[in-house]
Amino acid sequence: MAEITFQTVLDHLLDSKKDIPQGHLAYYSDLDPKSLRLFLDVWSSVPQNRKLLLLDALTSQLDEVTIVSYEDIGKALLTDPDAEVRTRALGLLAESNEPRLVDTLLNIFLNDSELAPRLKAAILLGEFVLLGELEELNESRQREIEDALISVIRSDANPSLRRQAIEAFGYSGRDEAVGILESAYQREDPLWVAAALRAMGRSHDNRWDESVVSKLLDADPRIRFAAAEAAGELNIEEASPIMLKMLEDEEEDDTVTMAAVWAISQIGGDDARAYILSLLESTEDEDMVEFLEDALENLDFNEQMNKFDLLSLDDEDDLSDLDEDEPEDNEK
Repeated sequence: MAEITFQTVLDHLLDSKKDIPQGHLAYYSDLDPKSLRLFLDVWSSVPQNRKLLLLDALTSQLDEVTIVSYEDIGKALLTDPDAEVRTRALGLLAESNEPRLVDTLLNIFLNDSELAPRLKAAILLGEFVLLGELEELNESRQREIEDALISVIRSDANPSLRRQAIEAFGYSGRDEAVGILESAYQREDPLWVAAALRAMGRSHDNRWDESVVSKLLDADPRIRFAAAEAAGELNIEEASPIMLKMLEDEEEDDTVTMAAVWAISQIGGDDARAYILSLLESTEDEDMVEFLEDALENLDFNEQMNKFDLLSLDDEDDLSDLDEDEPEDNEK
């Protein structure tokens, strides 16, 4: 059997009659400059549907395998003439936290000729806002991103883009966030309400707890879905009993059910564990089994983190008690 080289992989890519083997995907990871040039040299000759097939496969691989990185390809294709390629290229940068990307993302978000890349760029900009909140991004850069998001939110741009900008802005601690989220939440359109709820969840601000809980039983499944996600992100304990009742409804939308299951795994509690275990025992669907097992792992992780936090608090209290018991030095 002939040895597979990157050139072999590229030759195979050019042959539209052949499937793209799973084993070839690793060869596109972490390309050195020479390999990247080889890739770009053949890219213009690859049929458009074949390009999208490869990029979709790389995206799926990125979700499943933690040791691969396709950032080199993603960055190189951000200026591709095809909007679908640009959109998928942005998807390959989902885990990138390079500040140098910010200018490119802002340009796409504000100026791209097509909607899809702008929507994807907004998602990535939200991640950089989060980095700023974690003090892992320069404050002036964070503010530049937030200003761009606000400018689109308050514009007459495409409503989908404005809603995506609201969700991205949800990570921000800026004073403007409260008014922006409240305004979207008060709209009659379910899509705007759902965007506001997702942003509330990302804010990790418990001022929104009541607003989130009040939408868990909304008539619109899109709102219930977003409210369940937000309840989990905000760790709203009083939301758990409501979501457990939601899960008893056999006619509940599947996506809402999954969001509620994941949310109770974030919030925790004996009832959450018992419910997830009972679902595991009663389902035979392999995808659902995998999802429920992930939910159990998430529940275990969150409960361990909560125990760690409590232990840390106890240790601080003990140190505080020691400080109080320490006899004062006698004045000389």
